[in-house]
Amino acid sequence: MVESVLFNIGKVVIEKCAMIGGLGILFKETIKQLKFVDTKETIKQMALLGADSLPIVLLTIMFTGMVFSVQTAKEFVRFGAASSVGGIVAIAMGRELVPVLVGVVVAGRIGAAIAAEIGTMKVTEQIDALKVMATDPVAFLVVPRFIAVVLMMPLLIVLANTIGNAGGWLVAHYYADISTFTYINSIKLFVTSWDLFGGMIKGGIFGGIIAVVGCYKGLNAKLGAEGVGVATTKSVVLSIILIFIFNYLLSVLLFV
Repeated sequence: MVESVLFNIGKVVIEKCAMIGGLGILFKETIKQLKFVDTKETIKQMALLGADSLPIVLLTIMFTGMVFSVQTAKEFVRFGAASSVGGIVAIAMGRELVPVLVGVVVAGRIGAAIAAEIGTMKVTEQIDALKVMATDPVAFLVVPRFIAVVLMMPLLIVLANTIGNAGGWLVAHYYADISTFTYINSIKLFVTSWDLFGGMIKGGIFGGIIAVVGCYKGLNAKLGAEGVGVATTKSVVLSIILIFIFNYLLSVLLFV
């Protein structure tokens, strides 16, 4: 019984170590192949992976800003700190809420799409066909998606910050009766440019995580439709876990 448990634990540990090693190798190969980037394909992926994600991202962040403002505005007014609401909402959104939530939304939408697309190519032997034609799958498939997500994530974060703070102002103004001048002046007093740039840096790193994990899971999908489904699910789960882990590490490095 004990031997069986130890065997299973060892097997899981080895599998996880192999996965971490595989992710590291794929990331290294992706960086090496950046000089062979296909500009046309990259722009296409930027539209598919970035621009098409904009509606769901903005909708999610707008209501997040509104909810956060609901939870803080009335309490701040009650304690005579109404002049701090805008700054608190903007800092929280810029540093933490927007990068993380955008990362989670994009991981659910884009990470799954990348894993499913490449996984389908893997099980239908299209990846092998690329190798036969002397085409590097990393340069042809991974690099355009990697660049597209890394470039589009900071842009999504800028737009999401704008709409999130607008949602926060909407609630603060009409729910807590905080004037527009007070709300905007609070942002000017408390928020620095680094609060936004730090969130954009987080977004770029999260984008790299989503792209590498999605491509890795797709390239290693097992044969059959079930294997593609499993790869897609694991891609989303692993991306979200890594986003939360790296969010902590980056918060310590950037804002402490």
